[in-house]
Amino acid sequence: MKILVIGGGGREHAIIKKLKEDHRVEKIYALPGNGGIAADAVCLGGSATDIPAAVSAARENNVDFVVVAPDDPLVLGMVDALEAEGFPCFGPRKNAAVIEGSKAFSKDLMKKYGIPTAAYETFTDMDKALAYVETCPLPTVVKADGLALGKGVLICETRGAARDAVRSMMEGRLFGDSGATVVIEEFLTGPEVSVLSFTDGETVVPMVSSMDHKRALDNDQGLNTGGMGTIAPNPYYTPEIAASCMEKIFLPTIRAMKAEGRPFKGCLYFGLMLTPDGPKVIEYNCRFGDPETQVVLPLLESSLLEIMLAVSEGALADTEVKFSEKSACCVILASAGYPQKYDKGFPITLPAAQPDERIYIAGAVRKDGELLTNGGRVLGAAATAENLPAAIKKAYALADRIHFENAFCRRDIGQRALKALEEK
Repeated sequence: MKILVIGGGGREHAIIKKLKEDHRVEKIYALPGNGGIAADAVCLGGSATDIPAAVSAARENNVDFVVVAPDDPLVLGMVDALEAEGFPCFGPRKNAAVIEGSKAFSKDLMKKYGIPTAAYETFTDMDKALAYVETCPLPTVVKADGLALGKGVLICETRGAARDAVRSMMEGRLFGDSGATVVIEEFLTGPEVSVLSFTDGETVVPMVSSMDHKRALDNDQGLNTGGMGTIAPNPYYTPEIAASCMEKIFLPTIRAMKAEGRPFKGCLYFGLMLTPDGPKVIEYNCRFGDPETQVVLPLLESSLLEIMLAVSEGALADTEVKFSEKSACCVILASAGYPQKYDKGFPITLPAAQPDERIYIAGAVRKDGELLTNGGRVLGAAATAENLPAAIKKAYALADRIHFENAFCRRDIGQRALKALEEK
């Protein structure tokens, strides 16, 4: 089979490496791909949001299947366009991708169908939003309604901070048109858990749980980023909690989307908070998370291609989805200054990876045969092991063998999870 993967980050590299394990995969194309992905796929360049280019690439390369990985092209309707041309896809159609594309939609869906989430109000009028923050409980969370590269969420400790957040989004257009509507919601407390799931619109199969580390610096200091590292499984996510989430969150969400005429087929990401009142949904994503994918897929023992085909064909209930009992850790190596200003163009020296190690390239370009940094999050150093302490140790050992100028990483990825294990 010939497969086209849309996207060009570490998540896509992880997907491509996993797909390559299936003997049926003859060739993989990536649009746009990146300098590191080029070692595993034919990179076509261009933009992941260019729908006509994706359709043309599928047609010109006579591909058999398309994986649309990032949120932007999904929300724009790339799957709809490809399927209309006869190309089967993994990923939700536009009317289902709205579950991530609009926070107001997802919050209203949860309210309508009784899916546990934080209390909230939605505003399209800035003056009304400003009036609300004068009386709402603190801290409060102000969210841009639309996509904002994972950064459209501001936690506000004071009313002044909440006012500034509302004004920056609605008046200053900090996140462009994504902030024209804002959701202001209750601040929840408790451990966070990421659960990616395969679903064909009828059946939902959760993947192994994970824990992301969003802040740029150790001890959860610094600015929010797209993710500085992950571990799996998440020790806070017990079998009892998993059963509760399946009954109260996962299945109700899939059924709600179907009832709304928006059947969801693809990877549905549940961002959960384990509150004192039980698990609640913080957010939905309409695709694989990044960098959660980089620890979840190495633990998948079944064929990713087989699962993706089953999702596309509505046959997930009859398909094996098996995960290893091992643990995984991914440490992100970033450019100094990320997530703000940073320099690019530094040569990257990569070691040979062992069987339990994986290097996922996110922000790099290849020039004259040399791999150079070309982004904030440059790559992920991932490792699997029999237990979490060993996986963390291996991931850092791998990260320390990778070199480029101005590299930095958090040195505490997984420490919170280790403390949770000690408390058990």
